[in-house]
Amino acid sequence: SKYWQFFFFQWVHNILEHKSEVDRIVFEDSDPTNGFILLPDLKWDGKQIENLYLVGIVNKKGIKSLRDLTGEHLDLLKNLMEKGCNAIEEKYKLPRSKLRVYLHYQPSFYHLHVHFTNLKYDAPGIYTEKSHLLTAVINNIELMPEYFQKVTLPFVLKETDKLFLKYEEKGVVKKC
Repeated sequence: SKYWQFFFFQWVHNILEHKSEVDRIVFEDSDPTNGFILLPDLKWDGKQIENLYLVGIVNKKGIKSLRDLTGEHLDLLKNLMEKGCNAIEEKYKLPRSKLRVYLHYQPSFYHLHVHFTNLKYDAPGIYTEKSHLLTAVINNIELMPEYFQKVTLPFVLKETDKLFLKYEEKGVVKKC
């Protein structure tokens, strides 16, 4: 809904501008192009390592989703992977090999962010119809810098989702 889009938009910008959540920041790289803020997701209590769930929100504005990523964003993506995983290992003693690092498509809000979860955690939205591993995203862009502008990206929507209803209006929806 528009309310949730506004909520997430405001939440993200308040974080990036240090107006809220400052005490929850796990790591920050302040570089305006390749930097990000890493903090616990709202769904995680911050205690149970088995359910570890953090989100890396990029500083750079204008990158809305996976579809916007090109070769010019490789340094940003690699920085997210490297520094995000290192910060999690340092703070929570959970090595990179035990992390699932991914992006959603379609995202819950349209400002690029990356999810970091414990591999053991059955987090919402981790399955192939919703998530794309950051390592695969990087590899695909290295192979073809405009990969995400050209590839077909299937995704699942609920029949009550506004985007689904828009697609249905246009006759684009393929029900199974």
